[in-house]
Amino acid sequence: MSAVNLENIHIVLQRPRYPENIGSAARAMCNMGLRRMSVVSPENYDLERIGKLATHVASGIVDRIRLYDDLATALQSFQFVVGTTARMGKQRQVVHSPENLARQLVSISQHNRVAILFGPEDRGLSNEDLRFCHALANIPTADFSSLNLAQAVMIVCYALHTATLEQKAAFVPKLASRHQLDGMYAQLREMLVRISYINPDNPDYFMDNLRRFLTRMQLRAREVSIVRGICRQMDWYAGKCYKDGYAEGGRQEERKDGAGTGCNGRDLLARKK
Repeated sequence: MSAVNLENIHIVLQRPRYPENIGSAARAMCNMGLRRMSVVSPENYDLERIGKLATHVASGIVDRIRLYDDLATALQSFQFVVGTTARMGKQRQVVHSPENLARQLVSISQHNRVAILFGPEDRGLSNEDLRFCHALANIPTADFSSLNLAQAVMIVCYALHTATLEQKAAFVPKLASRHQLDGMYAQLREMLVRISYINPDNPDYFMDNLRRFLTRMQLRAREVSIVRGICRQMDWYAGKCYKDGYAEGGRQEERKDGAGTGCNGRDLLARKK
């Protein structure tokens, strides 16, 4: 299995001060597919105020909230505990982002009960609270690191939820074969030399750059065919220039092997006139 088992993930709120935050956290959990919440020593556990923010969609989570008087009792049945923290320090050095945490929990959550612990709104988790934790998570922020409790719960739950989604493989089309590419490069090399775009004495220097450029595009067989078709048309047109002599006063340039290269730019303009 390559996804977090949300059935084994519990959100634990340590000493929350405001019932509205409990309700909002429950709603965030419901949005992201988590169903289990524990609340430890809340300052005000007003079910009416909790329910207003949870709304009816998360009422089932609120109804099943487990209340505890102390954190040790609340966490005693969990095999793995993650603490969330906005502050960094000597005892808070090894921390994970929510995304990294979710990846770590993929394997842990399969056969272990996991608690994600959030501290009170005004102070967060204390150093004593952190002693219960196997790992720490931090939500990266800009200048102001303090998040509303329910917002923090939502971000962590979102990371856990996305880790349960089946990852669709990136679409990679059927690419051109090595034989097709080598034929295209040989044809391009010949044509670019013929029209004097690259130095015939050292054509590979430019061709190496062109190969790197086209390799980044991951050409398909049809695209290679288009490039080769353009080269063939250029070859035909250059030969026609040489054969017809083109415009009055036009000149032909000779290759070192005696074959005509076709008209230069001025000859083409003269032809059009």
